[in-house]
Amino acid sequence: MQSNFAEALAITLAYEGGYSTVKSDPGNWTGGKVGSGVLKGTKYGIAASAHPDLDIKNLTLDDAGKIYKPQYWDKVSGDRLASGVDLVTWDYAVNSGPSRALKALLASVGGTDVQTVKKICAKRLGFLQSLAIWKTFKGGWSSRVASVEAKGVAWALAAVKGPAAVQAGLLEEQVAAKKTATRNTAAAGTTGAATTAGGGDVALNPQHADQLAGWVLGGLLGVAAIIVLVLIVRTIIHKQRADAYAIEAAAVRWSASYDEKGG
Repeated sequence: MQSNFAEALAITLAYEGGYSTVKSDPGNWTGGKVGSGVLKGTKYGIAASAHPDLDIKNLTLDDAGKIYKPQYWDKVSGDRLASGVDLVTWDYAVNSGPSRALKALLASVGGTDVQTVKKICAKRLGFLQSLAIWKTFKGGWSSRVASVEAKGVAWALAAVKGPAAVQAGLLEEQVAAKKTATRNTAAAGTTGAATTAGGGDVALNPQHADQLAGWVLGGLLGVAAIIVLVLIVRTIIHKQRADAYAIEAAAVRWSASYDEKGG
């Protein structure tokens, strides 16, 4: 929605980071290489290497918005998307490119806005997990996706329901995520016990089959051990989702209480 851009921008730029002038980062130099040009730095994800003429240090949110809106928000038609769907599609676009975000959006439509939000975030997380650098950035990436998902669901619910119903919906999502995390923990324990005891066959998730097969062929891990690892990662991800939904539910409760008091 058109009215959501400013808030969506603030949310996303909080993840993109503040002002940084690390000398070893090529992006901080106007020439695009360490020591090339002027060390102007990066702010709100806007790098001197891409925008050498900008006053990076004194860049404001409004300045950043003028850069981000045509390059990302407009590219995914953010003004025309439903509340919540706009946020998760836009944040995905900033993180991984508008084209990939649009593909996820088109593959996720067909249900409620809440369902669309969750599907987009699941596809985004799946893509991030397929990257070679996932092992380096997995904690921050999965936390960001979980947080944006919860906010997107909150926006989608708020578009059609009052604060009490929004909070209830968020708490339902929190409970569901916690249950999924618990199931994965139990499954990991069962598989681990079977492995220790020389237990029998186990089934791979097709989404991870190629990656896991590579590890097995490389002799790095046994099949059962890999499955335990995958289940542990999933447990962490769903715990992050549960925590994110709890935070959003608390924010709705505080906001509703504040409004009732005439704040």
